[in-house]
Amino acid sequence: MVQRNSQERLHLLTLTGIFAALICLFTAYICHIPVGANGGYIHFGDTLIYVAASLLPQPYALAAAAIGGGLADLLTAPMWAPATVIIKALITLPFTWKAQKLLCTRNRVAPFLSWIISTIGYYLAEGLIFGTYAALFTSILGSAIQSGGSLLFYYLVAGVLDRQDIKAKLFSATERTVQHHGSDSLYL
Repeated sequence: MVQRNSQERLHLLTLTGIFAALICLFTAYICHIPVGANGGYIHFGDTLIYVAASLLPQPYALAAAAIGGGLADLLTAPMWAPATVIIKALITLPFTWKAQKLLCTRNRVAPFLSWIISTIGYYLAEGLIFGTYAALFTSILGSAIQSGGSLLFYYLVAGVLDRQDIKAKLFSATERTVQHHGSDSLYL
C-alpha cells in the first residue's frame, strides 16, 4: 500500500473531484443522446472515466467514476443511478495509471474489457429494473454504440494528453514509481 503525504492526498482528491464533475457533465449534458424507451442514453462520460483510470490511482479513479456517473444519472435517469455507481466503478478496473503514458498496451485493451463489464452490468440492471431480460440484443447494441464512441474518443484524448506529457506535468516521477502489489501492478 502506498503511503501518501497530505499534499499528495489533497492533489489526488482535487483531481478526483474535477474528474467526477467532468464525468457528470459529459454524461448528463454534453453529447447526451437519449436512446430507447428504457431511459438509456449515449454519452462521452465514459471517455473521461477511462482518462481518470489512466491518470489516477485506482481508488481515486473508482471514486471519480462512481460519483460522476451516479450524479449524472440522478440528474437525468434516476432509476439507473444505483446500478451506474457500481458499473462505472467496475469499468475502471482494467486500466492502469502506473505506465508513463496513458496509451500503454494495457490501456489500449482496457476499453474493450470495460465494454464487456458495462454491457453485462447494464443488461442485468435492466432485467432487475424492468423485470425482463428479453432485450439482450438492444442492450448489447446500445452498449456497443456507447462504448465504441467512448473508446474512440478516449484514444483521441489520451493521444493528445500523451503528446502534452500530462502525466509528467501532473505527477512527480517518484510518486508513480513506488512499489505496489496486486493486479494493478501490471502495466505493459
